[in-house]
Amino acid sequence: MNNIGSLLFDAATLMFTGMAFVFLFLTLLVYLVILMAKVIPQEQPVVPSIPTKNVKPAQATDEGTSPQVIAAISAAVHKYRSSAEKK
Repeated sequence: MNNIGSLLFDAATLMFTGMAFVFLFLTLLVYLVILMAKVIPQEQPVVPSIPTKNVKPAQATDEGTSPQVIAAISAAVHKYRSSAEKK
């Protein structure tokens, strides 16, 4: 059977070889990602065009505001106030 010094030396050699391989791989990966960021153009957001013609103003009824709109606004205010109280 081998002595303990030889086994420890083999273990240390294997450990440092593995650490060096991982270090080199990660370093290469970082530089490749940086290179790709420079080579590949950055995606530009698409700005939707807003039509200026054919925009109809909101139609007001004789009664004023629709009850459905009032209910939606009331529900939104209630939800906002209840969430603000929890914080």
